[in-house]
Amino acid sequence: MVAIEVPEVDYTDYTNRQLIAVPLAILALALLILGGWYLTTGAPADLGVEFTGGAELRLSADDVGSDAADARLEDAFSIEPSSIQYVPGDETYVVTFRPDALPEDPEEGSDFGSIAEEARAAGFTVEGQDIVSASFGSGVQTQALGAVLVAFLGMSVLVFAMFRTFIPSIAVVVSAFSDIVIPVAVMNLLGIEMTLGTVAALLMIIGYSVDSDILLNNSVLRRTGGFYESVQRAMRTGVTMTITSIAAMIVMSIVAAIFGIDLLRDIGIILAVGLCADLMNTYLLNVSLLRWYKFEGVTDR
Repeated sequence: MVAIEVPEVDYTDYTNRQLIAVPLAILALALLILGGWYLTTGAPADLGVEFTGGAELRLSADDVGSDAADARLEDAFSIEPSSIQYVPGDETYVVTFRPDALPEDPEEGSDFGSIAEEARAAGFTVEGQDIVSASFGSGVQTQALGAVLVAFLGMSVLVFAMFRTFIPSIAVVVSAFSDIVIPVAVMNLLGIEMTLGTVAALLMIIGYSVDSDILLNNSVLRRTGGFYESVQRAMRTGVTMTITSIAAMIVMSIVAAIFGIDLLRDIGIILAVGLCADLMNTYLLNVSLLRWYKFEGVTDR
């Protein structure tokens, strides 16, 4: 079994401003990306069919995955799909359409049947089909956002109830906020859509973040020993735990990408990015705030 050696960091070599500069700069960049995305698209992230509404077809064929099947699929529809994904494990294509691209049926709304018929005419078998109305997608979007907000507020209340002091509590809350914002910005840069699965990954990041931050705060505020000794003690456990989780998420993403399981690949990427952000925020941002609180700005004790 490979042991993870956590090096001891001499925090006395760095001022609080030096420790906090990198996390805040990356957080500011992430917020800038989200702001630019919102101004451009009307949402802070690219939203999936569950949130915007639209249609999804799952198609198969005898030559699925071949160049000939790919070419037929590209020319099969009279309207342009928003995405086409090949799933090697199922030997199928997943084709999605945005609601504004679907033809309208005066009586039934979006005419999903005509798209399915075009797929059949191109030589594909329709294995499954689903349609989400724009109003239903908007409702799901509101519920998902509410779940994230409730989880974040619940975490904040729990942290303040545990420590009952402002600076240590706000350090945990700010770290958790940054741990969520940074992965969402990376999602935008990598073209990963916000779906129910990726929202679940963001909720998991909140749990990871609170776990590592509370471990650090408990070690510094409630256990015996000096400040730097307590920080190193927390790092030995927290860094080992987080690096192990990052490695597991990377492996999951690679395996999922090989087998064409896009949702698991995206969740693994989001969790890996969020856990890397958590390492930075916990042992730079949180440590600097705790040291300022502990020593009232004095860093050389």
